[in-house]
Amino acid sequence: QVQLVESGGGSVQAGGSLNLSCAAAGSIFSIDDMGWYRQGPGAQRELVATVLSGGSTHYADSVKGRFTVSRDNAKKSVYLQMNSLNPEDTSVYYCNAGVRTAKYTYPGRYWGQGTQVTVAS
Repeated sequence: QVQLVESGGGSVQAGGSLNLSCAAAGSIFSIDDMGWYRQGPGAQRELVATVLSGGSTHYADSVKGRFTVSRDNAKKSVYLQMNSLNPEDTSVYYCNAGVRTAKYTYPGRYWGQGTQVTVAS
């Protein structure tokens, strides 16, 4: 089994910053991509940012220039530094990872439990 444990959500005023962390644990051979999605009230879950094992990153247009995704492969962790937050960023943020539990296997997709981020105007 693989678990993704998130931390770092909370409430902040518009213009503020928050940093999210997510650590993977369990039966892990390797991790391909790691990243963050978010889901606001009544909305579909959407991609925020991803980072590949080699460090390549991809961001949603709405967060480019404000959010930074990074990972520590040794710690099996991914981070999301969020700056210049605005009320539209209010969502539950989910950690996501493509994890191989053994060599020569396809990666399974795993999700964290979600952490609430609330930005007040």
